[in-house]
Amino acid sequence: MSKRQIRKMFRLMAQGQAVELTSPMASVRKLARLAFIAQQFGYEYADVRQGAGRNNALTMLIVPDPGPQAQARAAQNWAQYPKAGDGVSLPPVVPDALELLKARINFDLTGKNAEKRMTYAALGLTVGCAALAVRAGGSSVAFAVAGSLWAVLMAVLGVGLVVTRKRNAKFAELLRAAGFAPVTEEGGRVRYLPPTAGYGAQPTGPYGPYTPYGPPAPYAGPPPYAGPPPYAGPAPQGPYGPYAPYPAQPGPVPPQPPR
Repeated sequence: MSKRQIRKMFRLMAQGQAVELTSPMASVRKLARLAFIAQQFGYEYADVRQGAGRNNALTMLIVPDPGPQAQARAAQNWAQYPKAGDGVSLPPVVPDALELLKARINFDLTGKNAEKRMTYAALGLTVGCAALAVRAGGSSVAFAVAGSLWAVLMAVLGVGLVVTRKRNAKFAELLRAAGFAPVTEEGGRVRYLPPTAGYGAQPTGPYGPYTPYGPPAPYAGPPPYAGPPPYAGPAPQGPYGPYAPYPAQPGPVPPQPPR
């Protein structure tokens, strides 16, 4: 993660819109660190996707977080780190928060959807090996070679599926322990959202849900200093001075007629 990336992120965040950040080296750790910094200044991690084909770059989406806790945290950090946009004067990284972000990013990349894709790949390879044997002449030797190739590929996919499931189970356990809840999207994709997120129907974009917090709030950067409140003069005096603990007493009660 370079200073240039951080400065670019702050420039994009200053526009108050959703921001896409790309890691050409497909580094989850780098994206998690960027997401952590964004969380300290009014933004929230929303989703991630991986490029298709030979370009395996990861692209992460962060969005403005209008939650009161996020806004209070942003105001405090802007006051403490007013030059954060230089990419150097930043809050220290909290290891536990970074691990949660890495777990979210990894699960979003290799969750149930990845297992489903591996199943589809197994079906595709089965059909491909059969077609290869037929095109090779359909002899017993051709089918034997195609069968051997199929067995090797299935073994590789099987190992990959087992490893992926173990990793996903570890990530899911970590997120559940931190209060994150599993949410199934419209297309069947399972994700873990923070406890402050709304779990109802949400608009969708290229990543699935656009943001776990609904419409983004404007991002204005560090809040301006408004100065001390105007002096209003002495408080009105009562029978106890300025600290009258009770409201004004009612007037005398008129005599009641005999019953």
